[in-house]
Amino acid sequence: MEGKEEDVKLGANKFSERQPIGTSAQTQDEGKDYKEPPPAPLFEPGELTSWSFYRAGIAEFIATFLFLYITILTVMGVVKSPSKCSTVGIQGIAWAFGGTIFALVYSTAGISGGHINPAVTFGLFLARKLSLTRAVFYIVMQTLGAIAGAAVVKGFEKSRNFELLGGGANSVAHGYTKGSGLGAEIVGTFVLVYTVFSATDAKRSARDSHVPILAPLPIGFAVFLVHLATIPITGTGINPARSLGAAIIYNKKHAWDDHWIFWVGPFIGAALAALYHVVVIRAIPFKSKS
Repeated sequence: MEGKEEDVKLGANKFSERQPIGTSAQTQDEGKDYKEPPPAPLFEPGELTSWSFYRAGIAEFIATFLFLYITILTVMGVVKSPSKCSTVGIQGIAWAFGGTIFALVYSTAGISGGHINPAVTFGLFLARKLSLTRAVFYIVMQTLGAIAGAAVVKGFEKSRNFELLGGGANSVAHGYTKGSGLGAEIVGTFVLVYTVFSATDAKRSARDSHVPILAPLPIGFAVFLVHLATIPITGTGINPARSLGAAIIYNKKHAWDDHWIFWVGPFIGAALAALYHVVVIRAIPFKSKS
């Protein structure tokens, strides 16, 4: 008992993440009968006095910072080359996004849940996996991390090169309508958030404990596949923090014309994925009535 109290003093997760991603999601119900966790309260005052709450926010900031740093630099390398054959190309960009998400989700899962994306946080909030307090805090920290990551890339590339190369900012490509761009963002984010729900479902872990699933792997693959499909349409947002960070640092009209698409689309996609998981896959509203 004394050891547990000391652990809390040192900053353990007194208010733990309700939607763990990664190994914690796989082991929390291992060998036990599944029990539906209670929904997160809308506001949990105790979180604000817990170091684990702020530690989780810092983890989201650092993870999103690293995500933008690696991925935007990869995009810059492809765009500035006169011959795409000498670069990693679209496939390489997709791998950079998917692989980075895999590594960062795996690394931060036990601290913050490894969201690294306001759309993921929004979807989990709608499913009552985390409080509104934590959701807002995560989104703020993710956005700040994205801005910082894009700023470091601009520092490396120098302002002129950064602007000539487009700054990694998202926009709807020529030949596609705004409606097409919005649809691509909705479907792409649905794929991602649906994968997050499925890969981290505690009931699935309890039921299929003989089939080990490393949750960050399918999540990273989902990001990779969505990028392969939608880079030619929107450059692939599916992450409002990523889109906002690049747009703020690039700060050209071209980056802001379609920017609303990269917030509205991902949030709609995340909401649909949460609805599908809660109502159709898990049928939670029907269980509560029985």
